[in-house]
Amino acid sequence: MPPRLGNNGYEDDDDQDLLDEGRRRASRILSGFIDFAFQGNVLEIAFGLILASMFTAVVTSLVSDILLPPISVILPLNKNLEEKFAVLQAGPNHDADTGYNTLKQAQEDGAVVMAYGYFLNRLVNFVGVGFSLYGLASIYQCFSKDPIIKHTVKCKYCRKRINEKSTRCINCTSWQDGREDRPYGR
Repeated sequence: MPPRLGNNGYEDDDDQDLLDEGRRRASRILSGFIDFAFQGNVLEIAFGLILASMFTAVVTSLVSDILLPPISVILPLNKNLEEKFAVLQAGPNHDADTGYNTLKQAQEDGAVVMAYGYFLNRLVNFVGVGFSLYGLASIYQCFSKDPIIKHTVKCKYCRKRINEKSTRCINCTSWQDGREDRPYGR
């Protein structure tokens, strides 16, 4: 005769306890993830990353499409800055009379090239994003009491960087107002 199931559909209470424990653990993991995902700091970081990627795309477009073409015209480059390259080792189909017209053509032929124009383009993009973010931080700081840009000076004693408004160094704990230089009793 096969074993009979109890009133609740399970063979015994151990199976029911095991299922309840599994549900509690799954519920705890899910609620922990929801608490983490919708925590204020995580949402702020996600929002900041999305804005940063969009901002970077805008500055990259500004540099590539607006700033670099006039520079290519002003300087006798004859091409966009991105297309400037030097052939270090020619590929098997290289024609010595005409050379390679584009970076893509040289790479498809298997030539070893140094794409310095692409690097300079990325460098200008990096500097442009950096200055733009600094400008945004300065504007934000004008309208807010929360400082983003923290100006620092070197400690007179340990030479490490500290906040310019500090009265004591956080590294060597020396006073920055000169009271340690004064003789005792004065």
